[in-house]
Amino acid sequence: MTASLINIASATALDFAAMRPCASLDVPVLRAHDESEVLAFLACRPLHTVFMSGLIKDNGLVSELNRGTFYAHHDRDGELDGVALIGHATLTEAHSEDALNAFARIAPACTKTRLILGEHDKVARVWDAFAAAGHTARSICREHLLEQCLPVRHFERVTDLRLATLADIVPVMEAHAAVALGESGTDPMHVDPLGFRLRTARRIEQGRVWVWIKDDRLIFKADVVSDTPEVAYVEGVYVSPEERGKDYGSRCMMQMGLRLLARSVSVSLLVNEGNEAALRLYHKAGFQLRSFYDTIFLHPMEAE
Repeated sequence: MTASLINIASATALDFAAMRPCASLDVPVLRAHDESEVLAFLACRPLHTVFMSGLIKDNGLVSELNRGTFYAHHDRDGELDGVALIGHATLTEAHSEDALNAFARIAPACTKTRLILGEHDKVARVWDAFAAAGHTARSICREHLLEQCLPVRHFERVTDLRLATLADIVPVMEAHAAVALGESGTDPMHVDPLGFRLRTARRIEQGRVWVWIKDDRLIFKADVVSDTPEVAYVEGVYVSPEERGKDYGSRCMMQMGLRLLARSVSVSLLVNEGNEAALRLYHKAGFQLRSFYDTIFLHPMEAE
């Protein structure tokens, strides 16, 4: 069982520099002093902007850990009407056609982009610009944005569900790599073993990884990628293949959800629309469909 992976935490300084396309007068690079304005803008649609707002809250607006650069667009009155993260993952929040077109114009210059994520009716503009610039897609996935809110129905508690510790890092990495391979076709343990281990360790140390380990076997794992007062975004949900079909996944998601909903208004995740087993699991755990998204995984430009 999987929830889609954005995987937008941590990078090297070299990667960070290579991820920056040229800014323009109407699409300036955002600076640290812009952080409060940007967070207020993103808070207008928290369910759809949790990816970016979570990164900013964790790392700051300007950080190598964001694996990209934040850009702005302002309307004719000088009001902020668009924010984009362009880098390893390219994400946009545009409140006008001008903002969306401006981001689409500059984003393809980033040769390090590995995925484009966005609402189905908006992401096509950005992807068309990438394709015109010579980028090619490894896969394009239609996904469901699901949301869990209170109240959570009654369920049987999982006694041993807990936050992971660094002692759990090996099975956590193995499970997360299996999810990534299934979603994107890339195994992070092979492509970037050191970076992947550092990202996993950091997330564990942040108290963001939930596990159920029974008899030294990992039964369930989930990562809280973004944790804001409005939305907690979850990815990398894994249930051991030998234990599927036993309601373990839905029970763990409800139990974890109760903890997260004590400090966030809702819990959200993305799931591939073709993954019927995962969709059943999440609906059983109380998640409801809110929107349709597309995730576009790109071939590395260097390999073209």
